[in-house]
Amino acid sequence: MRTLEAARDTCESLLPGLLGLLDATPLAELEAPRSPALDHFRACGGPGLVIPRTYGGMGADPLQAMAAVRALASRAPSLAVATTMHHFSVATLFTLADSIKSSGMEWALLEGIAEQGLLVASGFAEGNPGQGILSPTMRADAADGGYLVNGSKKPCSLSRSMDLLTASVSLPAPDGEGREAAVLLVPRKTEGISVHPFWNSWALAGAESDEVRLTDVFVDEQLLMRTTEPGAAGELDELQTVGFIWFELLISSCYLGIVSGLVERVTGRRRGSDSDRAALVVRLETAAQLLDGVARAVMDGEVGNEALARTLIARYAAQDALGDAARLALELLGGTAFIGSSDIAYLAAASHGLSFHPPSRTAFTGPLLDHVAGAPLRLS
Repeated sequence: MRTLEAARDTCESLLPGLLGLLDATPLAELEAPRSPALDHFRACGGPGLVIPRTYGGMGADPLQAMAAVRALASRAPSLAVATTMHHFSVATLFTLADSIKSSGMEWALLEGIAEQGLLVASGFAEGNPGQGILSPTMRADAADGGYLVNGSKKPCSLSRSMDLLTASVSLPAPDGEGREAAVLLVPRKTEGISVHPFWNSWALAGAESDEVRLTDVFVDEQLLMRTTEPGAAGELDELQTVGFIWFELLISSCYLGIVSGLVERVTGRRRGSDSDRAALVVRLETAAQLLDGVARAVMDGEVGNEALARTLIARYAAQDALGDAARLALELLGGTAFIGSSDIAYLAAASHGLSFHPPSRTAFTGPLLDHVAGAPLRLS
């Protein structure tokens, strides 16, 4: 397929040799715990993909990053999903580095991540039923020179391969009245960080999405970045907004890649009629063009509250189109192909994961309707 091959060309130009290494490994091995895919990703410079060239990275723009993620997901879904969490964390750091709230530490961290091939896990609130996606999962209390942090994140992708952990945290306000949110960054080898089994599904097991637990972990004041308060109308601050936009575009591109792997099998084997295959490609490329359109707007500087709303609308529309494409691809491949290779069943199962990433469609309904009626988009 032309667009998938173009995505692979982009990936090869940015991460030379990575797709070849993935091709040489069976899908079942790539998707299992202790997968070699993350080592391949490091070796080919993957951690620096979206880090700006100013900080030693490859400087992939949103369109390039999405193409690379799509290509990787078509070969190794777990790798794409896990490293999207890394890219999300890195995007938060370089947004902060360029902001007036920068402490000056962010640029050094970004250079270290790019030069040393470090992987950064994300400990934000995804995956906790009944809890807002912006609600910190960890608590920090003042200590000499910094804070003691307690709490856990489950699931947390890259839990066993991470070098650094970013996380949302609740800490005492500077005036001593109440608490406020902040983002912390802590090395994996810090005393008090432990990893515990959590992910029991065989689907996307290679993403290492287990529990990361922090018990009296000391975090230096310099490695804790206070976020600003929501706007007067309740909208997210710039740091959160940019981070969410990057996350939604890249995680959607992961599942675009997974479904592309299914569709490629249909078109390559010429399954179904010409009309069937054309309809299938239209549904797949509908998702791709929706996401690309938002990415182009971001590249034009649209990264505020309105851009976040458009990003989420595109994500849900793409999610629906990808669901249609996956179902039709399975139908056209037929029972013999399904029985003959576990790869098809695996990709079909993994393709449903986009619906589990935040915000859920139910949680987004009220904020969307309020936004349509004229209010800023608010996410809790």
